Amino acid sequence: MADVQLDTTDVDRWVGVPLGGGTLKEPIHINDIRRWSQGMQNANPLYYDETYAAGGRYGRIVAPPSFAVCTDTGHGATPAIQGTIPGSHMLFGGDEWWLTGRVIEPGDQLRQERMLFDYRVTETKFAGPTMFSRGDTTYLNQRGETVAKQRSTAIRYLAAEARERMQFSEAGDPQWSDEELERLAEAQLAYLRTLRGTDKLRWSDVTEGEALPTRPIGPHSIASFTTEWRSYIMTVWGSVSHHGRSSTDAAGWLPEMSRNRDRAAVDPMHADGLYHGASRGHVQARYAQVIGMPRGYGYGASMGAWILDYLGNWCGQWGEITHSNAQYRNPAFTGDVTYLNGTVAGKHHDAATGEYTVDVEYVMTNQHDAVMAKGTATVLLPDD
Repeated sequence: MADVQLDTTDVDRWVGVPLGGGTLKEPIHINDIRRWSQGMQNANPLYYDETYAAGGRYGRIVAPPSFAVCTDTGHGATPAIQGTIPGSHMLFGGDEWWLTGRVIEPGDQLRQERMLFDYRVTETKFAGPTMFSRGDTTYLNQRGETVAKQRSTAIRYLAAEARERMQFSEAGDPQWSDEELERLAEAQLAYLRTLRGTDKLRWSDVTEGEALPTRPIGPHSIASFTTEWRSYIMTVWGSVSHHGRSSTDAAGWLPEMSRNRDRAAVDPMHADGLYHGASRGHVQARYAQVIGMPRGYGYGASMGAWILDYLGNWCGQWGEITHSNAQYRNPAFTGDVTYLNGTVAGKHHDAATGEYTVDVEYVMTNQHDAVMAKGTATVLLPDD
C-alpha cells in the first residue's frame, strides 16, 4: 500500500485560538424542546407534556440534559474541525461533558465560546493516517452563566483512503421479521415504564453493582436519521447568525460534501447540510460510500444525546449529571438497533461538601454486540 500522508500544517495555527461560528438568533421555544425529545426518540413525558411536567421538580417543561448540543450550530464539533486538510472528511470520536446543573428552559438564549484544544495523528485500519482532534464548546445562557462544557473529538481522515479500505462492509440493511419488531417494541415500552417520572431517586436507594435498565433504540432508518437532523434548531433555514473566525467550512471537504454558498443565497437547500453538505452521507447511501461508509449512518452528537438522556432518565429530575466521558467506536447504521446499558460502579459521600455521588459505567452496542460507544459518568443524587 502506498505511503499516505496527512498534512496537518494548516491545523497548527488554530490550536488555542478563540473561535467564532454560528449563534441561534432566537430564544429557545418550548416546541424546540419537544421536537428535540421527539428527534432523540426520548419518550419521557417530562419533556413534551406540560400537564405531566407540572408535577415535577420544576413544575413545567424544561430541557433534558442532552439539550445543550441542540443550541449549537455544529453539534459541538466545529472547534475540533479547524485547519484545511484537502480531501478529508470527519466522524465523531467521542464527547466529554461537564454539566453545571443549570437547566435550559423556554425563553433562554444560549451562546457558545469555542476553541481547538489539541490533536494527534495515528494509524487506523479505517483510513491509515487519521487525526483525532479535540475542541471545546462552552455553553452560556443570557445571564452569562455556564450551562455546560463539551469537549468533542473529531476523527479527520482522507476520504479516498477510507473508501479504498472500506472497513465497514455490510452494505445492506439487516432484515427484521414482524415478530422481532414486535419484541423490540415491547422492549422499548418496558424501558419507558422504568422512567422515574416525578419521583425522586435517592443516593441511599442505589446499590453498587446494580444494573440500569436497558434502553433499545431503533431500528434506525433514513426517516429516523432525518428526524434527528431536523430536531437540531440550526437546521432551520435562517435560524443562525455567524460571527468571528472559523475554518470549519474550509476544512478540505470533498466537492460532493461541500455547501455551495452562492447557490444557497438563492436556495438555502444548497447549504442545508442534509441535502447538500457534509451531512448528506447520513441519509444518502451514495454519499456515505464516497466517504468510506456502506450506507446511511447516524450522528455522533445524537449518540452523545442518547447517553445523556439515558443517564438523565435514570437519575430523574432531582439527580444531576455532572460529568460524562464517552468514546465512540462504531456508527449506528440504517437497519441497526442500538442498546444502552449501564452499571453503578461506585458510590461516594463527600463529607466536606455534603455531596452524594454515583459513578456509572455505560456501554452502547448494536444487535451484533459490537460496541458503538462506552464511557463513564458521575451523577449527583439527593439523600433526603
